[in-house]
Amino acid sequence: MCISPDRTWRDLAPDAAELLATLWPDPATRPGVVPGEVPPAYEPERYATADEASGPGTRRRSSSGEDGRSRNLVFPKAPEPLPEAIADNHTHMDLLDGDVAVSARDALDTGAALGVGAVVQVGCDLPSSAYAVAAAEADPRVLAAVAIHPNEAPALAAAGELDAALEALAEMAGSPRVRAIGETGLDYFRTPEEGREAQRESFRRHIRLAHATGLALQIHDRDAHDDVVAILDEEGAPERTVFHCYSGGPELAEICNARGWRMSFAGTVTFKNSRDIQASLEIARPELILAETDAPFLTPHPFRGRPNASYMTNYTVRYMAQRRGEDLAGLCRTIRENSVAVYGSWGLPGFGE
Repeated sequence: MCISPDRTWRDLAPDAAELLATLWPDPATRPGVVPGEVPPAYEPERYATADEASGPGTRRRSSSGEDGRSRNLVFPKAPEPLPEAIADNHTHMDLLDGDVAVSARDALDTGAALGVGAVVQVGCDLPSSAYAVAAAEADPRVLAAVAIHPNEAPALAAAGELDAALEALAEMAGSPRVRAIGETGLDYFRTPEEGREAQRESFRRHIRLAHATGLALQIHDRDAHDDVVAILDEEGAPERTVFHCYSGGPELAEICNARGWRMSFAGTVTFKNSRDIQASLEIARPELILAETDAPFLTPHPFRGRPNASYMTNYTVRYMAQRRGEDLAGLCRTIRENSVAVYGSWGLPGFGE
């Protein structure tokens, strides 16, 4: 998406009033989040979304899975609150799922009630990156990452718009609430061979932008481990490099351990067929571990395929503690401290202040 000369990236961003809207303007009327029940903000009867379009080209995730079958669109029930607050390393609050239209504020309030006290809102194109900046500037629980997703890069390059998009990202990175360049990287699962050179060039330029701005780098790596590592080596990986939704096996984990690259584990680590990811979690150096949702995607077991939201990081972290044989409270502290080490202070108690 190209920005016309008479507009700036700010014109793509929602205003603070939209982001901070809530179903309960009077705090006294706000119902509590009850473990074992769907969080109030995610109850579909509170919304009118039946006529909204969904699927590719919209903000709403398709109601069908990749196999074409209808998905269960009910958000999972709330778990017990975590004993220590954590950050969701990677979420997309601008993307909707299920039969709800939860505002950023209500999503953040729900997460905070269950121990997810901060998030990194991640951009995939110019509109979503502008949303990320606006959300981070509107609510102290949010920090932003901005980028062109690898699957978006080939079309922009073919249209001659990649340079302008990267210039807009560099301007966004001037906001003090932007703390990462991402998600960028390589995706050989969805992009065929003819688009991969554009992906690689876009990835290189995002790495250079991270170096120029001094920001962290969030990597999207799908079926491209070797090329991702090679390009990081050629360009020089930023000091704070994060593999979002870590999808590698023990071999890549050992590379990350040796080079100090962070591994952020999403709901995929809980899947029964994710043995390589689980083995990587077991050997990851503690100071390199982060946790995320990638909401509204990758909902953890046993809710796979259903809508996801930041409060669900809670379930993933519980699994991570069990898998590593660690105390849950201790792992939560580690994840929170690691998050601050990568992104800096959110300006919240426990999150760098």
